[in-house]
Amino acid sequence: MDNLKAELLRGLWYVACPGAEIKPGAMTGKKLMGDMVLLGRDKAGKVFALRDICPHRGIPLRHGKFDGETVQCCYHGWRFDTAGVCVDIPSTHEDQTIDFSKITCGAYPVVEQQGLIWVYFAANGESPEEGRQPQPPMLPDFSVDQGPALHIMQHFVCSVDHAALGLMDPTHAAFVHTSWWFKKNAAKLRPKRKLFEPSELGWAMVRHKLPPQNIAYKLLGDDVTTEIRYMLPGLRIEHIKGSKHSVVGLTTITPVSEDETEVRQMFWASMGWIGPFKPLIRHLMNVFLGQDRRVVIQQREGLEYNPKLMLINDADTQGRWWMQLKREWSASQAEGREFVNPVRGRELRWMS
Repeated sequence: MDNLKAELLRGLWYVACPGAEIKPGAMTGKKLMGDMVLLGRDKAGKVFALRDICPHRGIPLRHGKFDGETVQCCYHGWRFDTAGVCVDIPSTHEDQTIDFSKITCGAYPVVEQQGLIWVYFAANGESPEEGRQPQPPMLPDFSVDQGPALHIMQHFVCSVDHAALGLMDPTHAAFVHTSWWFKKNAAKLRPKRKLFEPSELGWAMVRHKLPPQNIAYKLLGDDVTTEIRYMLPGLRIEHIKGSKHSVVGLTTITPVSEDETEVRQMFWASMGWIGPFKPLIRHLMNVFLGQDRRVVIQQREGLEYNPKLMLINDADTQGRWWMQLKREWSASQAEGREFVNPVRGRELRWMS
């Protein structure tokens, strides 16, 4: 955490992008987890993910063409199917005996669910079924085919660790999120106390009631409650539920490299009338996330000098949990044993 760069955890599913960004017959290249990844959707609508490097001369395959079934390299015309297996080398002649099936550019397990494309980055060549996270997490109250009502993404020039610590920091809002509409004032901090318990690959702020005087919550009905979960490899899931409607907010942090991160914020809502308000809500989301982005860029100026950082009890306990989870995940992978969640339930108190 003290460094500009972070260890990247493998053996886990990461959000690559919303499914709506990959059209049938189209493909796009991205750098994720330090790897070159080519995402595409075949003519039948199925998503695939390949290593975006041609094994012949190393040129990225994204510069080539995709006919809905095979990807053709722009350099020498080699073709690969959507499993990454070579199916044609135009320069071969009739006397050559090359088994195309033994040539591959490499492929990643990929799943499309709830409107998101998830890519599995193996630790040691294992399939997801052989690993400890066989499937990406499902969000509550919404079907596998239901995508987010709203989505934004911003590129953070910081490691996944510093993006994650900002994501779970309960005390920075009054100083960073100072927009008039958020109604934060550093001079009027109030005491907070919340119960936390371990959950799958992380921890959860135990479900609790939300203030009934907030008009936004009243739209969801009576007895509105929320639960917030944090889990590896960098997910924040907030489930707000009332007697009439529910809303799920998902924030994902996907490493581009050891010191760059894509941060996405998405919302699913059971109310069908939010359509006309999407441009305004999207703008406010971008302002809010942009404030977090600005402060980590400013933070980087100091981190260049490799200072020893401090974490204090309660306010920064979740940051400590994050680092403990990462260390345990890495240790369990190295030792070939089951992951043991190091988080223990307790009450945290802070001013915010």
